[in-house]
Amino acid sequence: MADKKLINFLNQELANFNVMYVKLHRYHWFIQGRHFYTLHKLFEELYNEMAEDLDELAERILAIGGKPLATMSKYLDETTLKEASADDKENEVMRQLNEDYRQMIKEMKETGLTLAQEANDDGTEDMLIGFIKKFEKHCWMFRAFLAYE
Repeated sequence: MADKKLINFLNQELANFNVMYVKLHRYHWFIQGRHFYTLHKLFEELYNEMAEDLDELAERILAIGGKPLATMSKYLDETTLKEASADDKENEVMRQLNEDYRQMIKEMKETGLTLAQEANDDGTEDMLIGFIKKFEKHCWMFRAFLAYE
């Protein structure tokens, strides 16, 4: 039987991934500034990556006997992130993305990995480690961008 706490955590992260997916689209569409072309392309790459990640996460929930959330209202109820509040200022957008990715990393490290280990679920632990590694790299790049404020 699937571990209920782990599935609830994974659904919370699925909600976060879906909020990020929408947020990244918004930033892709509304970004303005001297780095428009670079950031417009980056946000498209990030939302495509997030689409793959959220699918992997939902399928993992199914694989371990859970049921992934699948409505916007549930995502908004369960997310620990805020919807996009910055539309066009490059540095504001990059700061917000850095904060959001750091929030997800923190949750995965502090809660997700522990729950996966307690459930003896190596597959979920491995998946979370992969997300952490990828998201940490994104945060490094966001901070590098912001270093020139």
